[in-house]
Amino acid sequence: MIAIRRYAVFGHPVAHSLSPRLHALFAEQTGIAVEYTAIDSVPDEFEHAVREFFAHGGRGANVTLPHKAVAFGLAEAHTPTAQRLGVANVLTLLSDGCLEADSNDGAGMLADMRGCFGFDPRGRDVLLLGAGGAARAAAFALLDAGVRTLIIANRTPERAQALAAALSEPERVRTVKWAALDRCAAFDLIINATSAGVQHAALVLPRSLVQTHTFAYDLSYGPAARAFVEWAQAAGCAVADGLGMLVETAAASFERWHGVRPDTAAALRAM
Repeated sequence: MIAIRRYAVFGHPVAHSLSPRLHALFAEQTGIAVEYTAIDSVPDEFEHAVREFFAHGGRGANVTLPHKAVAFGLAEAHTPTAQRLGVANVLTLLSDGCLEADSNDGAGMLADMRGCFGFDPRGRDVLLLGAGGAARAAAFALLDAGVRTLIIANRTPERAQALAAALSEPERVRTVKWAALDRCAAFDLIINATSAGVQHAALVLPRSLVQTHTFAYDLSYGPAARAFVEWAQAAGCAVADGLGMLVETAAASFERWHGVRPDTAAALRAM
């Protein structure tokens, strides 16, 4: 009898997640038997839920809003990327029983931008909306990719300032208050890393942020990205949600856990 390997995605809310469907596709592609479920865990119960999952046969987990910072703290081992960011979206049970934290959000975002949309952020002026775990991963990846400037806006300005300080690149990074966005010049790339869509909150942005070649990218996907996508379309710029990023990060997680890289192009077509 083949032992089923247990995996999951933790978040709150998480019922909308397409990760279980993606990992089922990858399992079918590769012939690997996998059980992958979505586990909704409120912040106060997240640590206990993760400990219970791994104590009862869990081998690996993806982590989404709002748990990425706590997930980092739960792990005894950290990849260099996770250590640098201080957040994690992947937890892996190692052979010695320790949990390893990793972050592949930034790499997945860049792979999707470049591979699916032919957009290279090098030398671009970028506006990053949000300052949470996903925004943190995106910010480091964008700086590594060679953006010219990175402007961070968050409804709580102190969080934007804390992220900017952590990036330690004052020549390229600065913050702007949300209420002052209408006084900013237009950007080449606008990334929505807020939780507004997931929380069903309004997202109202000035059209002056957009120029003819602006690319707008939401790290969320599906209904959670709808408000930002509709704003970007109405403003006349090219736009994409984060479905391709999800596929890339899921594939990287699958490869970490099973040693096989699934076909992301086929999975994206199927989705």
